[in-house]
Amino acid sequence: AQATLLDPYNLTHAHIESVFGEILAHDADYADLYFQYSRSEGWSLEEGRVKSGSFNIDQGVGVRVVSGEKTAFAYSDDIGAESLLAAAKATRSIARAHAAGSAGNVAKTVHKDGRSLYVPTDPVSSFSDGDKVRILERLEGFCRAIDPRVKEVMGRLSGEYEVILVARHDGTTAAD
Repeated sequence: AQATLLDPYNLTHAHIESVFGEILAHDADYADLYFQYSRSEGWSLEEGRVKSGSFNIDQGVGVRVVSGEKTAFAYSDDIGAESLLAAAKATRSIARAHAAGSAGNVAKTVHKDGRSLYVPTDPVSSFSDGDKVRILERLEGFCRAIDPRVKEVMGRLSGEYEVILVARHDGTTAAD
């Protein structure tokens, strides 16, 4: 997650801690940052030909701040340090500043090994475009071989790869 979401934008855990410092300088009870990167792809085959293909990349960071019964959200599709700080500042409207502008306590990032439930395989880049077309062609051939009455085969191959990193103001981070 760090290689996908933080490193390309030269973001360090110190940057994240400074964002929480900005948030906690106000009367906030809880704050977290939700980084996300998603890449998806789809191919469709109809009448023996690839009829369409799509490719999409989405990424961004969300900021959530809770103060008493109020919650503020901000989002940026740019993960850079300036945009992250601007999103954090946008959440300040729900809280009043501490006296004399004193900052809240920001914990250092805590690294704990999580439980790995599956291998981090990217299905979108696991196969070449030619391999993906051949999978659809094999599907069509299989369907037509089952019964000669099959007149039309439509197939779709889709894949999505998503990386998520959540950082909390208490220093806890989790990634998937």
